[in-house]
Amino acid sequence: MDLHLRDKVVIVTGGASGIGEAIAHVFAEEGAVVAVIGRKPEIGEKVVSEIHAKGGKATFFKTELTREEECRQAVDGTFEKYGRIDCLVNNAGVNDGVGTDGSVEAFIQSLHKNVVHYFAMLHYAKAALIQSKGNVVNVGSKVAQTGQGGTSGYAASKGGIQALTREWAVDLLSHGIRVNEVIPAETWTPQYERWIHSLPNAKEKLKQITNRIPLGKRMTTAREVADMVVFIGSDRASHITGQHIFVDGGYLHLDRAIE
Repeated sequence: MDLHLRDKVVIVTGGASGIGEAIAHVFAEEGAVVAVIGRKPEIGEKVVSEIHAKGGKATFFKTELTREEECRQAVDGTFEKYGRIDCLVNNAGVNDGVGTDGSVEAFIQSLHKNVVHYFAMLHYAKAALIQSKGNVVNVGSKVAQTGQGGTSGYAASKGGIQALTREWAVDLLSHGIRVNEVIPAETWTPQYERWIHSLPNAKEKLKQITNRIPLGKRMTTAREVADMVVFIGSDRASHITGQHIFVDGGYLHLDRAIE
């Protein structure tokens, strides 16, 4: 299926690792021009080089997303280089473990790491998205619905992302801008792998988790999440807006009694 993405310009925050890296690669494979937004040039430039090696188009913009001015610079830099922005993928975030024992300041910092930059990026990209009748895809987390314990900042942020997805879908409706959210659950990323291997019983813990995933008893791959993000970000999803779309092998919604 042709997703009609050739030469469309897509911003992907956190596009240098994990789910974001997979999203950047899949958009590039479909012919889109990708602005990879991240903090670390050594990994961001590597992703861009890999995309170029496959014949794709991408640029890395070094950005500390907790700084509003750098969010503006990333958006403006993308528009100045390519003359348009067709899709904004808000993806960057970190499950930073700021729980109820943490300080109020730490909680606020967690919000900046996980949700405030979603607003900042949209704020600065809005005019370009109106011009292109583009769309926004927010990447969320099942933690917004399930809770996790010990991660109040991250959970509050992900709940905020769910609410903002619906709010923005309404707010931008008159401009023809679609806004949707893709929600993964247990997804195999380098960050997840590091966490598993930090446990003394890593193999047993991983088996316990995968046994709870109904479809295939396995982790979701970053590529599977990316494929959905890219589809939703294309005009093949032209009448889908305000939706929370789960890519989780049935983890959140299917009966736990399933053997």
